[in-house]
Amino acid sequence: MRDALCRALTAPGPYPTAVISGMPGVGKSALALHVAHALAERFPDGQLHLNLHGATPGMIPLSPGQALTALLRDLGVEPGRIPELPDAAAALLRSLLAPTRTLLVLDDAASAAQVRPLLPGGSGCAVIVTSRSPLTALDGVARFPLAPLSDEESADLLRAASGRDGLDGSDAARLLVELTGRLPLALRVVAARLAARQALTPDVLAGQLAAADGRLRHLEYDDLSVRRSLAVAQDALAGSAREADRDAALTLRRIGSLDLPTYGAPLLARLTGTGVRRTEAALDRLVDVALLEEIAYGRYAPHDLVRDFARERAGEREADSAGDAADTALRWYAAVAERALAAILGPGPDQDDRRRPTAARPAGPPAHADAVAPFDTPEEAFAWGDRELANLVTLVERHGDDPCGGRAALVSDLVRLVFPYAHRRGRVAEMEVLGRVGLRVARRLGDEAAEACALVDLAGLRFLTGRQSDALTLNDRALDLWRRLDQPSWIRRCLNNRGLLLEGLGRHAEAAEALTRSLDYARRLDDPYGEAVTRSHLGNLYEHTDPRAAIEQHRRSLALGEEIGAVIVRHSAHCNIGYAHLRLGEPDAALPHFEESLRVLGGQGDWHGESQTRLGLVRALRLLGRTGRAARECAELLGRADARADHYTGGLARHQNGLLLRERGRPGEAPEEWARALAALEGTDEHAVVAELRALLAAEG
Repeated sequence: MRDALCRALTAPGPYPTAVISGMPGVGKSALALHVAHALAERFPDGQLHLNLHGATPGMIPLSPGQALTALLRDLGVEPGRIPELPDAAAALLRSLLAPTRTLLVLDDAASAAQVRPLLPGGSGCAVIVTSRSPLTALDGVARFPLAPLSDEESADLLRAASGRDGLDGSDAARLLVELTGRLPLALRVVAARLAARQALTPDVLAGQLAAADGRLRHLEYDDLSVRRSLAVAQDALAGSAREADRDAALTLRRIGSLDLPTYGAPLLARLTGTGVRRTEAALDRLVDVALLEEIAYGRYAPHDLVRDFARERAGEREADSAGDAADTALRWYAAVAERALAAILGPGPDQDDRRRPTAARPAGPPAHADAVAPFDTPEEAFAWGDRELANLVTLVERHGDDPCGGRAALVSDLVRLVFPYAHRRGRVAEMEVLGRVGLRVARRLGDEAAEACALVDLAGLRFLTGRQSDALTLNDRALDLWRRLDQPSWIRRCLNNRGLLLEGLGRHAEAAEALTRSLDYARRLDDPYGEAVTRSHLGNLYEHTDPRAAIEQHRRSLALGEEIGAVIVRHSAHCNIGYAHLRLGEPDAALPHFEESLRVLGGQGDWHGESQTRLGLVRALRLLGRTGRAARECAELLGRADARADHYTGGLARHQNGLLLRERGRPGEAPEEWARALAALEGTDEHAVVAELRALLAAEG
């Protein structure tokens, strides 16, 4: 960074200017002074340093006129000769600097308007500006945004400033680096405290910082204070005459009252009551003064120490209570999740059953539903879920055991509405949290319908991770509850799931009975989607004895899917036809069905179906000797599985990858893949693949 700054300031052109920006305490001024010292010989007529006090505790930022007066005095102009009008003073400054080679360091600028009159006109001059804002309204400047230090840089600063050589590589040092957020100001405070009190050990100080309510209190020493540095910007926003600034101060408090991983304008608009347009302007201001970072378009997150500060500010006002914010967020997310559910599942019993009132959820749409527009496509709904899932899981986990019955009911409702998204996306770790909390809350509320739904969801998760026996137990418990509640569509669904699971466990006669009963329920309910899914599972069952008959069942399922426009049914049918052809030893016939399955699926987000299709595609390509493409497809599948923490699918893919490595002339690499596959699949019900892996590894010695 220093070298790049030096190059920018010595480049040819009129008064090259560099803006160093970043959050409070990130080291902007220190870097500017370091660079100015390094360039001293390049500017023989001297350097002018001026603190503009844009964010100095207890001080009002200098006006352009005050700044011009200070600079002219530094240049030796007598006070009586300094023009009163800022334009005239700026002209005098430019004329005095024009023939010189002078470096201006304008520290802590509040805005571009404050800086613009101070810029020189001579080609031999250069300017370094530091500011929390990148000052994008200034044209023709080089910008250098500063981020917190790396782990190694943080450790070096901590050791050098504290004089504690024993910190090198210690667990306490690593923890101190993490707890300071790698922010230079916070690291300097920690180092100063360690240097001043030799009896204060790094372990004790790390414990103080780790206290939930104590980090900022321990990041103050002498005139160094992280809290005070952050408060300057917040107080300036709160006391501003501009609406966007006051909204920004309110928005930061609301962020502190809710404390989620990331934020978007729609939710914050609900929390502030200011509307989306004003909230977007407020978020822009928070980014501009470096109290928030825009980590992706429309998504914002604060530094950890800013989070602590925002929580403190939220706690200072009763109206900012965490309970009120949580209720608002849960209701808002439930309303949007219901819209997402409608887009992902489409019309039919699956959607209706999820939206049906339960004992803990009153009839009628969720609060805020009238303010939430429907999603135009499933892809839009999945994209919303991708953005918000971490927030949803955080809220569910945080408030699942809330003693407030109303809040617990909101959690239960939200889990039921959002779980199909997480399942379709294959978000295994998040599904575990949602399912576990959903079941616990439903039982605490005595809500049998919510309990049965949670059992179905957990069964789906166990199936997705290769644990069919566990899934069957959970599914059968749900089936008993649905029978007691007399819910035919849920009974049909559980019978269908039971048949699928029993088929996977090799209990074919029981599977046939369950699927036949499920098919009967689907016809009585006039549920063509349910009939199509059950026929697909009947096809999987027939595959064990008559693959040609299985293909016929899958084609009947495909026809139903095309008739009702069900993408998931169509893509599953093609995938299953592909597997039937593989069983018949016809990879050339299987390949186009796997390819068509992926084409039909598009962005519909059925991870289980997609992963099974990609596995079949890899197998077909490998059997056809097209190992290059097979390896590329396998790598794609592994990447997608790892991104979802889906170790089961990853294990199946690594099994295939090992076979591919052997066939591509790299047999020495195959055992490692098989060993990793075996570790991932141990404990699942994928007994045939586990046995094959053990045999492969045994053959390799």
